[in-house]
Amino acid sequence: MNFLLLSVFMMLVTFIPRILPGFLLDKVRLGPRATKFLNLIPYTAMASLIFPGVLSVDVERIWIGALGAIIAIVLSLFKKIPTAVVVIASVLALVGIYAII
Repeated sequence: MNFLLLSVFMMLVTFIPRILPGFLLDKVRLGPRATKFLNLIPYTAMASLIFPGVLSVDVERIWIGALGAIIAIVLSLFKKIPTAVVVIASVLALVGIYAII
């Protein structure tokens, strides 16, 4: 019984902070800086998940992952290039580098 009670309280503790902003932010007008900050959170979360993978592409040659990340960053600076093209070009560049070395 204690485990069930503990599970219910843990669910409420995580559920309430997630659901309250949805109800409260409908009535509150945020400024442009706060809106921009909130809009950038998914990108920073994604970057923090991808970065360790970039460094562990090849443990003996870390520079290969860094080079792939640099290629992806440079290509992503061009606003007209779709994300799929950036990913495919980065992968093809790294495959070419692996073929050379």
